[in-house]
Amino acid sequence: MTELVPYAVSERNTLGRNVHEDTPFGRSEFQRDRDRIVHSTAFRRLEYKTQVFVNHEGDLFRTRLTHSIEVAQIARSIARHLKLNEDLVEAISLAHDLGHTPFGHAGQDALNTCMEAHGGFEHNLQSLRVVDVLEERYAAFDGLNLCFETREGILKHCAPESAARLGAVGERFLKQQRPSLEAQIANLADEIAYNNHDVDDGLRSGLITLDQMSSVHLFAGHLDAVRKAYSGIAERRLIHETIRRMINTLVNDLIRETEKNIRIHAVRDIADVRDAPSIAAFSAEMHEQNRELKAFLRTHLYRHYRVMRMSTKARRIVSDLFRVFMEDNRLLPPQFQHQAEEDSARAVSDYIAGMTDRYAIREHRRIFAVEEI
Repeated sequence: MTELVPYAVSERNTLGRNVHEDTPFGRSEFQRDRDRIVHSTAFRRLEYKTQVFVNHEGDLFRTRLTHSIEVAQIARSIARHLKLNEDLVEAISLAHDLGHTPFGHAGQDALNTCMEAHGGFEHNLQSLRVVDVLEERYAAFDGLNLCFETREGILKHCAPESAARLGAVGERFLKQQRPSLEAQIANLADEIAYNNHDVDDGLRSGLITLDQMSSVHLFAGHLDAVRKAYSGIAERRLIHETIRRMINTLVNDLIRETEKNIRIHAVRDIADVRDAPSIAAFSAEMHEQNRELKAFLRTHLYRHYRVMRMSTKARRIVSDLFRVFMEDNRLLPPQFQHQAEEDSARAVSDYIAGMTDRYAIREHRRIFAVEEI
């Protein structure tokens, strides 16, 4: 194993778990975290949760599961080069979407609207809730009892009022500190993965075209280079090679800029990482090119009429389910009925957030379609 830099998270400086456990044999604490995440129910459900395209729309489009695996691969590569804790960045990457609703951001927005009078809904907070409370696998504790640094990395964003209720893991939002460098890397690896793989899925679906993508500088430069290097290359290979080079360019830029920031801020330990501005970052030029790519996807893919139609259906499904379960908790499965006795809205929110796309569609049909009676 590569020797870690002094400002990496390690077995020696971890803040540990909420419930004490004996040191694992044959693996690190963060390997244990990763393994618990991979074996969790919430992780398996990611296979049938939307990235951009609803699960049944095609077998080859990304899901939350394949996206999480791709984030972990990119994050591990960056962490290895920077001599950071690869197991920690992998655990954070695999867990970061565990709390996501069915139907992607449309489902999240709909559930947040439904929960507006009950504290709102945010998928990062829900991911932390999954690993801290909702997973029921171990006799000694609720959740997965993950290490502090893994939980901290899962919680990428948090409003101050929510942070105040979370104890130690929420303190950095109140103190305006940064998380570990491993958490920062996982966050940017997430951005690299979803932008570039949404391009791939968008092109595969036909909702966006190569001609349209040629207006995006980051894509166009690599597209031209591939065409010049491989005359007559088939379109599928052309797209894959172009996206592969885009990812490589973003990763290399992130590594170089992060190394520069480590030197500028004289980072020596984890305390320095927390007190400095964000250390992991893209260069100004790459940040602008990445911003252009995201703006293109927002306009031409996420707001495409076919995606918007499915998003409208998704919001209706989530809103209908929330309303009917709030009106009559007896329609909930037994374990959520029990939870609803203490907090009805949060029980309904937990149930809906845990649904896969196809389960939510079936549940809506079972409750509202007359022919299902």
